[in-house]
Amino acid sequence: MSHTEQWSVRLHLFEDDDGTTKAHITLDTGTTELTGHGTAHCSPADTNVPEIGDELAAGRAMHDLAHQLLKAAEHDVQGMTTSRPNIPHIPQTAGRPA
Repeated sequence: MSHTEQWSVRLHLFEDDDGTTKAHITLDTGTTELTGHGTAHCSPADTNVPEIGDELAAGRAMHDLAHQLLKAAEHDVQGMTTSRPNIPHIPQTAGRPA
């Protein structure tokens, strides 16, 4: 059975005057929204390269979002296994229908 979905992802980056870059990423599945957050700080001794801050903050926000998505899937799987009757697996014998 074929299944196709389209989810939307929005990424917003903000840089403060103190050299802190913040990222907010939102995943919209059509039925659920998850938001990940990430930050990056530029050390005063380092050269301020906004692209690096963007990459770090965005990567950390994506990591946070991925963690949330995996936890949601784990929760859903646990819900499926507790609601389904415990039916033992019977292996199919070659040449005979199960």
